[in-house]
Amino acid sequence: MQSKKQPKVSIVVSDLSSAGAGRWGGGGVRSFLLAQALQKLEYQVEILGFVFGDSPAVNAQSQIQVSTFNGYNYPRFLSSAGELLKQVDGDIIYAMRPKATTFGLSLLKRLKTRKPIILDIDDWELSWVGGEEWKYRPSLKQFARDVLKSEGALRYPDHPVYLKWMEEMAHRANLITIHTKFLQKRFGGVYIPNGKDTSLFNPELYNSGESKKRYGLADYKILMFPGAPRPYKGVEDILIALDRLNDSSFKLVIVGGSPYDDYDVKLMEKWGRWIIQLPKHPSDQMPEIVAAADVIVVPQRNIPAALAQFPLKLTDGMSMAKPILATRVGDIPDILGDTGYMVDSSSPEQIADQIQFIFHNFESAMENGKRARERCVKYYSINSMADILSQVISSL
Repeated sequence: MQSKKQPKVSIVVSDLSSAGAGRWGGGGVRSFLLAQALQKLEYQVEILGFVFGDSPAVNAQSQIQVSTFNGYNYPRFLSSAGELLKQVDGDIIYAMRPKATTFGLSLLKRLKTRKPIILDIDDWELSWVGGEEWKYRPSLKQFARDVLKSEGALRYPDHPVYLKWMEEMAHRANLITIHTKFLQKRFGGVYIPNGKDTSLFNPELYNSGESKKRYGLADYKILMFPGAPRPYKGVEDILIALDRLNDSSFKLVIVGGSPYDDYDVKLMEKWGRWIIQLPKHPSDQMPEIVAAADVIVVPQRNIPAALAQFPLKLTDGMSMAKPILATRVGDIPDILGDTGYMVDSSSPEQIADQIQFIFHNFESAMENGKRARERCVKYYSINSMADILSQVISSL
């Protein structure tokens, strides 16, 4: 008897470059976490996406089938879009974010194939340009420039005009999935948290002391920010707190740096005495790096860009049983429960006090880290993502 063919899911991603979903070698970001969870359910999975002006950053040894297409401005983009659509052959299309480059193309594919679309919204794109206050009201002359010039703004596939249109069409998806209450309030949808591979991020597999020596951190008390610094992520508040403490035994380790701009360079210019910068590493090496931390810091600021996001640094630290110092912003208090150390947003003085408290009571802090891992395994693992996804897809 012939076995039933496993359903296939095509995940459509806007940007697979090192500044997008390809960072960390293609692992650890939302699209790849969903792919891993779907594989747990024994679905066939493919990821398809564009690369704009950068080489693909996806690990060639990834266990997920990845297809990349050159990204261009309009009208040349239409040719690449056509090539991508030809290769999308899943029984379900999973569009990452309400963008013309993902959800818009998925809607076109559905017109022809009637395949259902799940739209995942893991960020509020318009928050970067002013949110609901943003308007496009050009003069006739400016509009002509935006359309006709080779570098005209409307030739950019992710221009806010197109983002706004796609957000207004989000209800046309068969299902929406989100990962924060902020996004659920705005778009509705099913809550699927960002899961962590807790078998890979397992503190029993790593020695903290050895990791510290390997990365040149053995002489310091390490506060770690394993991600790309941006102003809304509050790294400056940690550095101001270290200024207040004025203790040279503390260091803030930033892993990876910003692929977007020179913000981390500016941080180094002002606060270089406190910062150790480690280069970006593939996602499968991140547990060893996180093992070198004494405390993971997640100092998000209370602005829409931060409220819309689920900081992956949280589950990095939780899964590795690290004490976590974070701000009371968005879903962070719910994710941590009573296992972390909380401060108000934009409060360097509270951060300084909590840093001192954690290191003066470090044995207790390590016990909190162990409880954080238990919470991560239970609620924020790839397995917990898979459980929810199973219900979501069966409803289609």
